[in-house]
Amino acid sequence: MRKKTGPLEAARWKGYFALDLMRGGHVREKYDEDALAFRFGTSVAGTEEKIRALIAHAVSTTEFYKDYAPDAPLTSLPLVNKDTFREHYEAFRSSLYRDAKDNRIMTTSGSTGTPLSMIQDRHKIACNTADSIFLSALAGYRIGEKMAFIRVWVNNVRKSRVQLLMENSIMMDSSSLSDEAIEEMLRAMKEEKVKCLIGYASALSEISRYIAEHHVPMDEFEVHSIIPISESMPDPVRAQMAAQFGCPVQSWYSNEENGVMGVQGKQDSAYYINSESYYYEILKLDSDEPEEDGKLGRVVITDLTNYAFPIIRYDNGDTAVARRTERDGMYQLFLTELYGRRSDLLYDTKGRAVTPYVITNNLWNVEGVKQYRFLQTGEKTYELRLNGDPALMDTEEMLRRIRPAFGDDAEISVTYVDEIPVLASGKRKYIENLYR
Repeated sequence: MRKKTGPLEAARWKGYFALDLMRGGHVREKYDEDALAFRFGTSVAGTEEKIRALIAHAVSTTEFYKDYAPDAPLTSLPLVNKDTFREHYEAFRSSLYRDAKDNRIMTTSGSTGTPLSMIQDRHKIACNTADSIFLSALAGYRIGEKMAFIRVWVNNVRKSRVQLLMENSIMMDSSSLSDEAIEEMLRAMKEEKVKCLIGYASALSEISRYIAEHHVPMDEFEVHSIIPISESMPDPVRAQMAAQFGCPVQSWYSNEENGVMGVQGKQDSAYYINSESYYYEILKLDSDEPEEDGKLGRVVITDLTNYAFPIIRYDNGDTAVARRTERDGMYQLFLTELYGRRSDLLYDTKGRAVTPYVITNNLWNVEGVKQYRFLQTGEKTYELRLNGDPALMDTEEMLRRIRPAFGDDAEISVTYVDEIPVLASGKRKYIENLYR
């Protein structure tokens, strides 16, 4: 049940759009477009026109695309990735926006490589703001409500007191997820009357674990929206946390390069993708050919709103299963399964991709397990690293749960460790393929 929004929080929502109207109403206009697309779909013809305009702009104003024809079809342009951006950074910058004073620089965390700075123009910023507000609203959070952001707050992302006051938010640092740290977080959530939790899925999962293990009474919390980010949250954890707080848990699909692009539904785990701002191609894992609906493929993104640094056919490393619906010239896109980075995909002993949810869904509630990490080390060899109490952990039961997904001839070793290390960004890598 949704907890009551306070009058001052409601006033913040109205006040934000009143201020936007004074500035031209660009955020509200895009917000309304997003809302219509969610109800009725995105225009196929309109998307094609946006793609043509973006390509023509990129060809005429960037060094990287200058040798292509202004009317070149999208599929004739090269696939790019973070390495491409790093190696040809200046060549991607549009000459029209190079000296714009209102550009914004977004920097990736660099958790899986060297950080990357991405330039966004004023129009992109407005669109990204509107998209974030709309997709947050779909997840139950309205700007102006008290929000707690749970992540590792390194200096380049830390917010000032003025920013926190304007956003009506508080920072919660997940550098430590000890019982004492989580207890302090829960105390602050109650005292600050927090309505929304946004944070790393692993941190939110630890909070859920603490609540369950310590039988924390939940009647004094006012949280009515929980949005995991950056990592996959196992479905059982999602269900447990939803039951604990009495509200939906809906993950965002986002990155620093593009922004918030999609959000999970309330009842299922499929991600609705905002096709007003992004055009997605799903390509085969082993070639650049389009993959069929319902089959696992690579996510390739064209950002339709950033002209300062055109992002066209960006292979961001994620893999997903897509479902596209189309009717009367309108379409919607859903990612029914989102597996994460291709480099972290697991494979069975016959070379077939295995969803990481086989691991996350089967190991989240095993007695004695505090943390785990699952590695593929060879064609048929795997390693399960466990941090916890060996006397309580039933390793045979764990192996019985996960072995069928990899094959009877899978060789799975078990190693006990004192800690599963975090990345520099504060995220934990629970699954990794060291073989491919």
